[in-house]
Amino acid sequence: MKILANDGISKSGIEALEKNGFEVITTTVAQEQLINYINENQIDALLVRSATKVRKDIIDACPSLKLIGRGGVGMDNIDVTYAKEKGLHVINTPAASSESVAELVFAHLYGGVRFLYDANRNMPLEGDSRFKDLKKAYAKGMELRGKTLGIIGIGRIGQATARIALGVGMKVVVYDPFIENVDIKVDFFDGQSVNFHIETVSKDEVLKQADFITVHVPAQKEYVIGKHEIEEMKNGVGIVNAARGGVVDEVALIDALESGKIAFAGLDVFENEPKPAMKVLMHPQVSLTPHIGAATSEAQDRIGTELATQITELLK
Repeated sequence: MKILANDGISKSGIEALEKNGFEVITTTVAQEQLINYINENQIDALLVRSATKVRKDIIDACPSLKLIGRGGVGMDNIDVTYAKEKGLHVINTPAASSESVAELVFAHLYGGVRFLYDANRNMPLEGDSRFKDLKKAYAKGMELRGKTLGIIGIGRIGQATARIALGVGMKVVVYDPFIENVDIKVDFFDGQSVNFHIETVSKDEVLKQADFITVHVPAQKEYVIGKHEIEEMKNGVGIVNAARGGVVDEVALIDALESGKIAFAGLDVFENEPKPAMKVLMHPQVSLTPHIGAATSEAQDRIGTELATQITELLK
């Protein structure tokens, strides 16, 4: 059986698939050429990340396809329901990248409270001529310890983020419309662990209490954080979005940064990917990464091996 990993797959994933008799092709085929390539090569399974879209046209035009796999969590680039109706297996790896995304959230948070997003822009330009001025400008940082982190969406990634926050010594407040409570286990290097039971609260309560807010929800039709939600927040709040572009209203976000209502924002995802708005990219109070939440070697290894396990179980 032939598997096309169109957006790539880890070496460990390839080895696991080949060990079970699959042929793995890692050629990146352009979206408009995908149907012809799949049909010409009689591809049985198509693996994607976020770049390749698997819509009805591919599903209808490629009768050899038996399985579509998403290396990651979000499935908004795949017509999942339609594929299943046509008898295809559709799989993803919801747990594999949780820790990596959570760590990126905290990279943005730590960078935000110590102004690294701005210092790393200005030090190369003015560090030799305005060192004392820059030192003064960035001398009002704060600690995360003792502050309140508001988490909107307490699925796997939200829980991984909560674990780090609790380990840091933060208070965690959570909103999730589908979950009433959650138990978070924080493991330590020596085998010890601490368990926390967290009851979810209303979205308004999270917005009012949180010093920092991070969003962990699937793609939405409407903003989860818009002008109204921002008005409910504390003054000087920090916001991180490593979930999906369109979850946060970027126009309202920039306005709130300009007014001082929001102190800083960390964005890994954008409304207009892959061409984010220039106002967002150039704003001095925005910490930026190019949708790399799951892009660690450890996460990609877990994604590859988890896909291989599922494919082997379904197609062998």
